[in-house]
Amino acid sequence: MTLSQIAFGADSLLKKTLLVVAGTMFIAIAAQIAVPLYPVPATFQTLAILIIGLSFGARLGAITVLAYLLEGAAGLPVFANGGAGLAYMAGPTAGFLLGFVALAYVAGLAAGRGFVAMLVASLVASVVLYIPGVAWPMYLAELFAVDAKWVGSSAVSIWAYWVSPFVLLDAIKALVAVMVVAGGLKLLRK
Repeated sequence: MTLSQIAFGADSLLKKTLLVVAGTMFIAIAAQIAVPLYPVPATFQTLAILIIGLSFGARLGAITVLAYLLEGAAGLPVFANGGAGLAYMAGPTAGFLLGFVALAYVAGLAAGRGFVAMLVASLVASVVLYIPGVAWPMYLAELFAVDAKWVGSSAVSIWAYWVSPFVLLDAIKALVAVMVVAGGLKLLRK
């Protein structure tokens, strides 16, 4: 059982809807807590998304992140630094924004399965996030006719500015997310 199922009982459409709304609010708030790094700020979005995936499970976690992205696309200022809209979503963080869905889903596959399983899934999910995250500035943005100085970035540039500053922080966030959810599970099971 997931943390949300233990905490709130049997799943119903109303409960799932309320969890999705609360989850999108949690991610939006976490997105505003940032450590300024270039070109992408290190926010607490990934921590929030991991907690949601581990707490809600793969499907509901991914649906929550999709709802969050739809809120941002609709113009709600839910992204880092109050960003919103489709233009923001086509910027340098586009690959990571889409990767957030996979982050929640992959972490959610281990929801309620014990500390080690959740940690492994969270670390794997954090690595999976980098695939669309770096593919966007290296190749995909150019295919979509995005014109910006970061488009077509080299592998060296991607490693130096888009990956290496975040790897350790993402591993720490994965560990913290698992500790929070495992602690919640332990507390609620008593």
